[in-house]
Amino acid sequence: MSEAILLGVKGGPAIRPGSHMPNSTLIRMGGKTILVDAGLGAARGVCDAGTALTEIDLILITHLHSDHYLELGPLLHTAWVAGMTKPVTVLGPSGLPDYWRGFLQAMAGDILLRIEDEGRVPLAPLAVMTRIIEGTIYEEDGLTIRAMRNVHPPFQESYALRFEHGGESIVISGDTAYMPEMAEFSRGADLLIHEAMLPDGVEALLRRMTNGDERLRAHILRSHTAAADVGRVARDAEVGHLALTHMVPDGDPEFTDAHWTAEIRKYWSGPLTIGKDGAVLKITPS
Repeated sequence: MSEAILLGVKGGPAIRPGSHMPNSTLIRMGGKTILVDAGLGAARGVCDAGTALTEIDLILITHLHSDHYLELGPLLHTAWVAGMTKPVTVLGPSGLPDYWRGFLQAMAGDILLRIEDEGRVPLAPLAVMTRIIEGTIYEEDGLTIRAMRNVHPPFQESYALRFEHGGESIVISGDTAYMPEMAEFSRGADLLIHEAMLPDGVEALLRRMTNGDERLRAHILRSHTAAADVGRVARDAEVGHLALTHMVPDGDPEFTDAHWTAEIRKYWSGPLTIGKDGAVLKITPS
């Protein structure tokens, strides 16, 4: 049985008292353990899900906003000191190797010390950086992963992902504006994990900001999907279960699960999970 664990469901990089953690999701499918995105708190989330960092088989980064890859380097370093000796493939946009090289340079003193003083294997070769392109990006032991470019300006390289094994399927939208093509990409999926925003909540969030201007409002509204449209995608795709992630706003007591549900239910009447950190979503055989 496949499952997805929502490790972090907050939209955006900032955390505050009462908020969830930024975006990351753990997928268990086809005997593989796959981390999708590595926002702040990802390593703790993996461990809280009962998975050792050394058990991760594959990492995918959907795009290069910090709330999706800020903790990639620290997570790999922590897996290394926890005993990782086998290389792990990391699939992501073309700029990701630059981040990895920068992280290794920043930590060079510690890494060299641990190799010489503790007998660790070299860290750099343990992350095999591979660029994501549209189409099938992974096929092994019956598990297939496909990528579709989504709409998340100003990025050109930003992706939705579809995981399939043994008749089960999970789709993660990535950060994206509403796009009808998402329904076709998600067609018949057992589980659709889709980002979502409440436009009224965005305005409330921006009123509290101290270091953003109209450009931030423009970015959020043009680059993310209103909750009602997420319901539209789930309906048109005829998915089995819809779960919300990368939620904007998050941690605002003025906007509750009832607000999210009301917007989603404008179009979607099926099974719905309002994302919470640590939520476990199992694929139930039909």
